[in-house]
Amino acid sequence: MNSISWVVLAGGQATRMQGQDKGLVELNQRPLIEYVLDVLTAHSDSIYINANRSQQRYQEYAPVIADQYQGFVGPMGGIHAALTHIDSEWVGFVPCDCPQISPIFIQRMQQEIGDDDEILVAHDGQFIQPVFTVFRRRVLERLQQFLDDGERKIILFYDRCNTRQIDFSDTQDSFVNLNSPHELQQFKK
Repeated sequence: MNSISWVVLAGGQATRMQGQDKGLVELNQRPLIEYVLDVLTAHSDSIYINANRSQQRYQEYAPVIADQYQGFVGPMGGIHAALTHIDSEWVGFVPCDCPQISPIFIQRMQQEIGDDDEILVAHDGQFIQPVFTVFRRRVLERLQQFLDDGERKIILFYDRCNTRQIDFSDTQDSFVNLNSPHELQQFKK
């Protein structure tokens, strides 16, 4: 079975969370990132955090990798930074604000990797979940060119690689992410 290094994406601006660092926003007295890390650490000993601020705080949890591109290029910046720094053939990504991520996600992604695959991306039965994904490191050069060309949309990059959608319609709740104070309040209820 392929081993995957995992990266929690916490490098965004969190504009909808009023600029608060989303991974450190608390849900039931715990930072959101801790819910994600609980699941990842049960299945992998190779875990990193992509963060562009609060790096000392995140360093308490796992090694931190910052974007190499300036000016917040979105999740692609974190994916690029991780593929540049991590030696594993496969690197998986999850957002920092998904407190219900299922261990099934981690296990299924590991089991689904095929010889020809370059990217696996979760599909919840209705929508593609573009930042719940696993990348083969060999796409790094294409990703670099994509970003250098000014492209930012992750789904457009998927068209340039051998990408396969993995069905997670049985664990849709896994993909609930909390982007705003309102969503956080609704979730608590």
